[in-house]
Amino acid sequence: MNRLPIALALTGAVALVALGGHALVAADKYSVAVPDGLALSEFKGYEDWAVVGASQTEDNLKAMVANPTMMAAYKAGVPLNGRAFPDGSTIAKIQWKPMKSTEAPFDVRISTTLNEVLFITKDSKRFPNSAGWGYARFTYDVATDTYKPDGRGTDCGHACHTIVKSKDYIFTAYGKR
Repeated sequence: MNRLPIALALTGAVALVALGGHALVAADKYSVAVPDGLALSEFKGYEDWAVVGASQTEDNLKAMVANPTMMAAYKAGVPLNGRAFPDGSTIAKIQWKPMKSTEAPFDVRISTTLNEVLFITKDSKRFPNSAGWGYARFTYDVATDTYKPDGRGTDCGHACHTIVKSKDYIFTAYGKR
């Protein structure tokens, strides 16, 4: 009996199992980036940031969260005091599909499937063409448990935000607590 073919077959089988098992594991969400722009890895830890506010549209239930730099600025009165957010300020908008709760004894819509995560970060040197703000949008694919960049470049959201230029390009106000 020739042991070499058996050894090669076993090695191949082990390699296929290893590769196949790896292919079944969802890609690390922090490995994606907007073309010509921000990477999701730049916002690592956003899941634990403080809540700024919430909103709802027909299609999405949204929570806006901010990093400690931006939260400190909000608490100091920015942007309503006329000052701009400092470099390093970052806000994220996490969007889910809403549904009516079947358990609550009152009419309330709750979050269900994650839809997308959007980020806005302030870095005046890196993003001079968009008033110092960089933008990134990542859609979530439930079937593959992966995130996909949506759009190109970091200034893809700037055009919409010019409406709130007087609030340093940020729509979300920090609500009274």
